[in-house]
Amino acid sequence: MPKEKFSITKRLRSFGYAFNGLKILIREEHNARIHLITAVVAITAGFCLHISALEWIAIVFAIGFVITLEIINSAIENIADFVSPEKHDTIKKIKDLAAAGVLISSITALIIGLIVFLPKILVYLSLI
Repeated sequence: MPKEKFSITKRLRSFGYAFNGLKILIREEHNARIHLITAVVAITAGFCLHISALEWIAIVFAIGFVITLEIINSAIENIADFVSPEKHDTIKKIKDLAAAGVLISSITALIIGLIVFLPKILVYLSLI
């Protein structure tokens, strides 16, 4: 099968699909909303506490890591439910593993947040 020619229109259209995926995520996934609220809190704290460029890199990476895994988890859950609407031990195992990925990324992000923010918060509190 010959390769399809490059098309700017098709590439731009693919961005539309991706943004639609983000709309679906926010509209349908409750945990994603929690992650987004937490991201807004972390970004606000970063501005208020004047974190360094390297600290920003860590925070932005952590936020992206969690949200990306939440998207992947949601996609896995949706396809698993489509393939097997009835309860099935293997589907449960797959969904639990995907959820574990989000949990680990969230714990990692929490640790990064504590490393970045806790010293600054402690300094701030000691000045009061």
